[in-house]
Amino acid sequence: MSCSEWKTVRLGDIVNFRRGHDLPKTKMEDGRYPVVGSNGLIGYHKEYTTESPCITIGRSGNIGNPHICNEKCWAHNTTLYIDEFKGNHPKYIYYLLKTLDLANYGGGSAVPTLNRNHIHPIELYYPIDFKEQRSIANILSSLDEKIEVNNQINKTLEAMAQELFKHWFVDFEFPNENGQPYKSSGGEMVESELGMVPNGWEVFELSELIKVIDNRGKTPPQEYCKTSYPIIDVKALSGDSRIIDYDNCMKYVSEETYMSWFRSGHPIEGDILLSTVGSLAEMKIFYGNIGCIAQNVVALRCLDISNLYLYQYLKYIKNDIVSYNIGSVQPSIKITHIIKHKILKPKREVAEKFKTLAEDITNLIYNNNLQIKNIKNTRDALLPKLMSGEIRVPIDEEN
Repeated sequence: MSCSEWKTVRLGDIVNFRRGHDLPKTKMEDGRYPVVGSNGLIGYHKEYTTESPCITIGRSGNIGNPHICNEKCWAHNTTLYIDEFKGNHPKYIYYLLKTLDLANYGGGSAVPTLNRNHIHPIELYYPIDFKEQRSIANILSSLDEKIEVNNQINKTLEAMAQELFKHWFVDFEFPNENGQPYKSSGGEMVESELGMVPNGWEVFELSELIKVIDNRGKTPPQEYCKTSYPIIDVKALSGDSRIIDYDNCMKYVSEETYMSWFRSGHPIEGDILLSTVGSLAEMKIFYGNIGCIAQNVVALRCLDISNLYLYQYLKYIKNDIVSYNIGSVQPSIKITHIIKHKILKPKREVAEKFKTLAEDITNLIYNNNLQIKNIKNTRDALLPKLMSGEIRVPIDEEN
């Protein structure tokens, strides 16, 4: 293994940051180029400001978080972006920025801001050889690529589950006793409150089939120490996968607080968690036995219906749920409106067949999520060691 020289430099010696460019929403014209803000992608525009790769950090609001865009893009004025890499490997620089805690250099009281003149003097230790930078970046990016592959697989599985639901319970083409599509093979249909449905299926108000658990009216205590009891809020329910992303939980509470304050809002295995404030109708299925729900989340506990069937049903009527918005300043829905919704309950044998298929899909998604978590843990453990030179890597002489 060959090793290159490492030396101490200032951040401004190896890259140059520049403030992003103004682009009000009213001026954003739909196009092919991503618009990158302090939280990442915020839209698309017909023009770009930055060649690929574009590396930004949040400048205003959510400051210091690095993002990389591997195509031409518009760097928004809420960011700082690199306009000169000074001969360094861009992806190496991206991973280096993730280790610098740039949010600590922000100023401003009401809205935190980051000034490039405050971060350019930061001292750091880095390899001067481009090839060693590339070797380090390749190791870390290969892990990120595996994470992205699993995320895409989960997205595909979620789409498959929803298509299966619609094929069986909207088009009524579930397999009959001969394995043929029910409706198109002449299956008997009868009139109901929801229109023509298969004979023997029943219509219920959702409130008859579930129990609602919530913490409305309770303000979470100001505990910021990360312990074993996460508060599951809207952010933790975002994303395509049906599995809760605990890395996105904003607050954790102690066991004492959990037992005394949140016990009434404790979900159990299989509950469907649904957001009712802010980003409406984000939903996940609760697996495990640790966690409590925030004020803006309710748990729906199935009493006489499959939770996997209900989950797909709620995804199918998500636009209807969002339309119940009663908020003037902040979007908000009442769970009392949702549970009045009519739902079709299929015959038991059809429900059981769907449950088996849905469980297979859920198990695949769950296992993919476990892999994602393990890969993330590996990446996060390697990142500081690779960036500090504690672990040295063989230099890739190719490319």
